[in-house]
Amino acid sequence: MLKKLLIVVVEPDPARAELIAEGLTHSGDHDVRIIAEQSSLSRQVAELRPDVVLIDIANPSRDVLEELALASGPADRPVAMFVDRSDEQMTRSAIEAGISAYVVAGLQPDRIKPIMDAAVARFHILQQLRAELAATRAALEERKIVDRAKAILMKARGIDEAEAYGLLRKTAMDQGKRIGDIAQQLVTAAGLLGG
Repeated sequence: MLKKLLIVVVEPDPARAELIAEGLTHSGDHDVRIIAEQSSLSRQVAELRPDVVLIDIANPSRDVLEELALASGPADRPVAMFVDRSDEQMTRSAIEAGISAYVVAGLQPDRIKPIMDAAVARFHILQQLRAELAATRAALEERKIVDRAKAILMKARGIDEAEAYGLLRKTAMDQGKRIGDIAQQLVTAAGLLGG
């Protein structure tokens, strides 16, 4: 990582927090902030707006895991969680909560940087997949609206599908708008007119 990162470490034990901070300073010139108090974690993380959150918790319960995941914002930034022991359900819950890396018995200073790098890489891959999924859903929804608009035109004008699409396309070009926008206007107008 070339850029200096703001890394928040959530660790109530000062000795373990120092161990993590030491591992991070050996891996690069990062701004490391320690949060020991978990009760106001959400507010503290929101105020700091870190690039990465590292959470060290000995034995998380499902409730604690969800609270920590929500507070640290796994949809907004990479989050790596270090636990002393886990089971299959806890691992699944962590992944479902959006944790980028869930590491059991892995808190050694020399392992922190590669784990953090993997968490950041996984986070960026998931962000890209989320963006692609959102774009695909939007395109599918637009396609449905265009199909509805074509059906309205076919019925109202007695034309075939190709002619209806051509009319939508020509109108969009004439008005300098997207076909989807013209289709949405037509569908809305037809709905208002009861058509």
